[in-house]
Amino acid sequence: MNANTRLSRAEEGERTVKPNAHLPRVSLGRRALVLRRGRIAVRLRWRSVVVCTVLAVAGAGMALLALMTGSYALSPGQVLSALTGRETGFVQELVVEWRLPRVAAALVFGAALGVSGAVFQSLLRNPLADPGIMGFTQGSYTGALIVILVVNGTYAQLAGGALLGGMATAVAVYVLAHRRGVKGFRLIVVGIGASAMLDSLNTWLILKADLDQAMSAAAWGAGSLNGVSWNQVAVGGACIAVLLLVAGMLSRSLRQMQLGDEVAASQGVRVSPVRLGLILVGVALTATVTAASGPILFVSLVAPQIAHRLARGAGVALAPAAFVGALLCLASDYLAQHVAPTPLPVGIITVVLGGGYLGHLLFTEARRRL
Repeated sequence: MNANTRLSRAEEGERTVKPNAHLPRVSLGRRALVLRRGRIAVRLRWRSVVVCTVLAVAGAGMALLALMTGSYALSPGQVLSALTGRETGFVQELVVEWRLPRVAAALVFGAALGVSGAVFQSLLRNPLADPGIMGFTQGSYTGALIVILVVNGTYAQLAGGALLGGMATAVAVYVLAHRRGVKGFRLIVVGIGASAMLDSLNTWLILKADLDQAMSAAAWGAGSLNGVSWNQVAVGGACIAVLLLVAGMLSRSLRQMQLGDEVAASQGVRVSPVRLGLILVGVALTATVTAASGPILFVSLVAPQIAHRLARGAGVALAPAAFVGALLCLASDYLAQHVAPTPLPVGIITVVLGGGYLGHLLFTEARRRL
């Protein structure tokens, strides 16, 4: 142990390691790892750390497999050489310019959807709380459809339309569900009604469009990563990174609100502003993904529940949900491209997997209530 390292025992059996004054103080407990820097403290449960690490390794292995697989198969060595710059020519272009943007998009967009679902399920304390079921995804799709079919706009206009459509739907659902406060069940029921109305509107827009536009919009509406470029990954990834940072800053208030609004308010949480902010963050994450790839449904429903069962925490943790969402989206895209008889949009695979899980969830809840 050098002179700059100080070790002390905390009252709860923690070991505090502080290498120097410029680094955060690390407290090693039996159940959690705590990082402190001034008034900011981040508590990481050991089980969540292990789960996230395992999921990250699995995601890296899945990404390597996706980069290797295709009509022109590559070895792991060729892929790694292309990623590090030692391989040039056709192999380097195939990996870095063609396959890697799709893999990166699946990971980033899946993480965004996982966190979005975790926010809503934690906020409303209901495993059925999902942006797709509550109409927010359909609202983003409606905004994007209007840009595609009416304006024939650019990617930036498409992203703006999806964001405005999702936000407008969220505000409408929030206002309609507000009656002396917002209850989770009422918000879900109003959202289901809004989802049905928006599905009808989207179908009408496609039927009224020209044949070429209608076919393009319908294919994009299935949720696909075909043709995703580095520009879309960079712009969408930057927006998602900011939104994930905001979600992380609000995560402590979110955990307190899971105990009930009264308990959270007694601990100094401004319940209504925090709830509205979390809803906007969740909708913005969904809208960002929809703008880039179309609506990829059910990832935000399934990922938080799988993460909850793996982490075994008191609520739905955001970080494990992000890693599960990334792995689930990438695995679904791999199945859609290389296992299905013909290449399919990733949204079709996620609907099949998510629909089966939704049926299982409804059956389990029905049996539990009998």
